[in-house]
Amino acid sequence: MSKKNSRRQFLKAGIAVSTGLAASNAVADDDPLITQKQTWNQELGSGVDERPYGMPSPFEVDVKRRSVPWLTADPVSSINFTPLHELDGIITPNGLCFERHHGGVAEYDPSYHRLMINGLVDKELVFTMEDIMRFPRENRTYFLECAANSGMEWRGSQLNGCQFTHGMIHNVMYTGVPLRSLLEEAGIKSNGKWLLAEGADASGMTRSIPMEKALDDCLVAFKMNGESLRPEQGYPLRLVVPGWEGNMWIKWLRRIEVGDQPWHHREETSKYTDLLEDGRARRFTWVMDAKSVITNPSPQAPILHSKGPTILSGVAWSGRGTIPRVDVTIDGGKNWNMARMSGPSFDKSMHRFYYEFDWNGSDLLVQSRAHDSTGYVQPTKDELRSIRGENSIYHNNGIQTWHINAKGVAENVEIS
Repeated sequence: MSKKNSRRQFLKAGIAVSTGLAASNAVADDDPLITQKQTWNQELGSGVDERPYGMPSPFEVDVKRRSVPWLTADPVSSINFTPLHELDGIITPNGLCFERHHGGVAEYDPSYHRLMINGLVDKELVFTMEDIMRFPRENRTYFLECAANSGMEWRGSQLNGCQFTHGMIHNVMYTGVPLRSLLEEAGIKSNGKWLLAEGADASGMTRSIPMEKALDDCLVAFKMNGESLRPEQGYPLRLVVPGWEGNMWIKWLRRIEVGDQPWHHREETSKYTDLLEDGRARRFTWVMDAKSVITNPSPQAPILHSKGPTILSGVAWSGRGTIPRVDVTIDGGKNWNMARMSGPSFDKSMHRFYYEFDWNGSDLLVQSRAHDSTGYVQPTKDELRSIRGENSIYHNNGIQTWHINAKGVAENVEIS
């Protein structure tokens, strides 16, 4: 059967089912929600002055970031996860972007903010926010993923919800100045091969970045999704390092030092390295490889109907390019089907996919497998472990499995 005919039959079945249900409710049950006027039809709503900054409907109160209290030692050095199961499309609303802090949120007047460029440069410079805003700016859409995303899953299924297994990620449009523009203003000496980015928060976060990446696609960003960065995202200024681990996207960016070699500071030696089975650690594993997850259905988003037309939805991303294809299985990998990609396809950005099928009410084992534009295919967890063991807590991009029972309830599981 052709994909076109299969799609047409699915749509016809869906229309038949939905039409039958609507007719049954309206005629047999005389549903007052459709046959009678309601209070909201007869009373005037709130005026424009009552909501100067738009907020979600109170009926969406559960759409929020969530933390796992036992995961870290203290809230000021912790994580708040994006509710992926509540979102669609590819853009993450600013108020739902995951948070990762090492010393809490630094909040201060942007007029006090300064960005210094020093080290192996022709002239050391200090920029105010007003100075930075005068440079030509660009708009780009990128995902930001913590290297520890899915880290708890290395040794087996742990957290029951895609918000917790995969929610250390968000995808927004950044507005900012190309980092190379600021570096060119300072002038890089011939032996300047690396830079050290430093944040203004209490943790004194620093990361070494090779000059090739700095001059390629890095941004010094001051806006996200059109408005100023949120405080928890580094207001008023952050570094954007597309496709590379989120710890390198220094928030509250205050200094860039140019040097001739990497610094090997704390967050790139004691942490954010991948510990192998033999005790050695992988060095400089910056790029986030192709990954995907089915967000609906999932443990926090069960199937609410019994049998019939069903839609699987999910997101995929790669730090090396775009995602032209995602495969989906509902039987644990025995049979794979190509998902339907929907929405824009940007470099190093999230991609949305869907898979429509007719559920017969039996148990399901759902998985997704991303292919990126370099030809890389998302591996299974066992394939990753065969090379790297189970000691790491970083860079786990293995295929995720949800088991869905006959009642539509989903659970985090792992299959060989």
